[in-house]
Amino acid sequence: MGQAQQHSPDIGPDIRETRARIRRGDYAGPTAGLAAGRLQGNVVILPEGPAKDFALFCRRNPKPCPVVAMSRPGDPFLPALGADIDIRSDVPAYRVYRNGRHTDTLRDITDLWQDDFVTFVLGCSFTFEQALERAGIALPHTSTSHAVPMFKTSIQTEPAGPFRGQLVVSMRALKPGDVARATEITARFEHAHGAPVHAGDPAQIGIEDLGKPDFGDPVEVASGDVPVFWACGVTPQSALEQARPEFCITHEPGAMLITDRPADDTRVFDVKEWGKAL
Repeated sequence: MGQAQQHSPDIGPDIRETRARIRRGDYAGPTAGLAAGRLQGNVVILPEGPAKDFALFCRRNPKPCPVVAMSRPGDPFLPALGADIDIRSDVPAYRVYRNGRHTDTLRDITDLWQDDFVTFVLGCSFTFEQALERAGIALPHTSTSHAVPMFKTSIQTEPAGPFRGQLVVSMRALKPGDVARATEITARFEHAHGAPVHAGDPAQIGIEDLGKPDFGDPVEVASGDVPVFWACGVTPQSALEQARPEFCITHEPGAMLITDRPADDTRVFDVKEWGKAL
């Protein structure tokens, strides 16, 4: 297993071929703008013990952590999201954490897989971007193959066991006349973070410099544009740094799991029922 390598996003419309190319290592970059009309997901993989507390964290923080699928312990497959999905190889790039520290970025985690691993797939704001673009709302990062900028905020999540920390948001700079329409459109995507949590002055939510995102790529905010912030599925990575589980794996921010599920399929996974089944 080596370090993730960046490649040109020349991925075609066939979803399974897209995932096959990712699986082969032909693409390890951002997935914004890929697989139009399909649900994309953030990924968190934990051993079964800490996974129980993390499931409760998701229940208490549904805005940044809308769970769209979970696996049984040790099962690397997610048939509810795609018949051929293998979570060990189908994400463009993975982050490995040991005791809360990011230690490796890998292209494949097959050699790290354990029989007690539980996979959480959380809805992603990339899912609603196609709807915004259809409405004529420009999103510069999708046309330039950049990862959306993401920022840690001063807003605190509701803790669960050792999991706690700052809310992370993704930012898109919109024309003033597009903010209300974007809010209306994204409110329908509760499975992908829903409506924005803030628009306007970033300092009000603890962001000092829009040119220095904590994750993703910086995007210039044109004069007169309004920065708009959505809850982000990278929030769990902040919580993992606080909880410091012995071992866990996430997606590389901006490099999501692409699923077969339509973007407008609003189903979420009943985390409470999963806990009862264990």
